[in-house]
Amino acid sequence: MAGGGVILVLVASAVLSPWIAPYPPTHIDLANRMSPPSWKHPLGTDELGHDVLTRLLYAGRVSLTVGFSAAVASALLGTVVGLVSGFYGGWLDNVLMRFVDIMLSIPDLPILIILARYFGGSLVGIVAVITAFGWMGTARLVRGEVLKLKRTDFVEAARALGASPARIMWRHLVPNALAPVIVAATLAVGGAILTEAALSYLGFGIQPPTPSWGNMLQNAQDFIWRTPLLAFWPGLMIFLTVLAFNFFGDGLRDALDPRLRT
Repeated sequence: MAGGGVILVLVASAVLSPWIAPYPPTHIDLANRMSPPSWKHPLGTDELGHDVLTRLLYAGRVSLTVGFSAAVASALLGTVVGLVSGFYGGWLDNVLMRFVDIMLSIPDLPILIILARYFGGSLVGIVAVITAFGWMGTARLVRGEVLKLKRTDFVEAARALGASPARIMWRHLVPNALAPVIVAATLAVGGAILTEAALSYLGFGIQPPTPSWGNMLQNAQDFIWRTPLLAFWPGLMIFLTVLAFNFFGDGLRDALDPRLRT
C-alpha cells in the first residue's frame, strides 16, 4: 500500500507538473547558477541556471512514460509469444522457446547501448529498444500458464463446442493467465526506468534539453564534489520510484495469488 501511495504521488506530480512546477522547464536563471536550495529555488539550480525542482517534475513525466510504455509493450509482446508457444506446442514451441533462450543469453546492456546509439534519443526509440530485451520473461510465464490451462475442463468444453483456436486463446486462456502478467508488468516498470536512466546517463538515452532523471545524473557528474545535491535529487527519485514499484508488485502478487488469500 505504501508503494502504491508513492506511485500515485509520482504519477500525479508528473501529470500536474505544468501547473505545480515553479518555472517553465526551459527557464534559465543565469544570475543564480549552481545555487543551493532557497525560497526562490526550493531544490537549487543546475550549472545552466535551471530550477532543479522543475526539471525533476518534468523528468518524471519522461521517465514514468518510458517505464509504463516499455512495460506494457513488453507484456503484450511476451503474452502473444507465450500464448502461441504454449497453445500450439510442437515444433513452433521449440522454435519460439529456443529463440527466447538465445535472447536471454545475450548480454543486454552492450546490445542496448548499440541499439540506442542508432535508434535511441527519442521517447519512442528508447521504449522500442527496452522492449526488444524486456519481453522474454513474460513469454515464459504465459507459456507455463497456458500449458497448465489448456488441459482444463473448461478449455476442453470450449473445444468440444467448436470454438476456434483464436477464441479459446483470447477468450478463455488469456483472462485466466493475466494475474502473473500483471505482476510481471508492474515489476518491469521499475526495471525499464532503471534501464532508461542507465542509457541516458551513458549519453545514449533521452537527449537534452528534454529532461530525464538519467540525463540529469549525467549532467551532475561533473559537479559532484562542488554541488553533490545535483546528483542526489535525481538519484533519490530513481531509487524511490523503483522501490515503490517493486513493493507494489510484491503486494499485487500476494493479492492475486489465490493460495495466499485467507
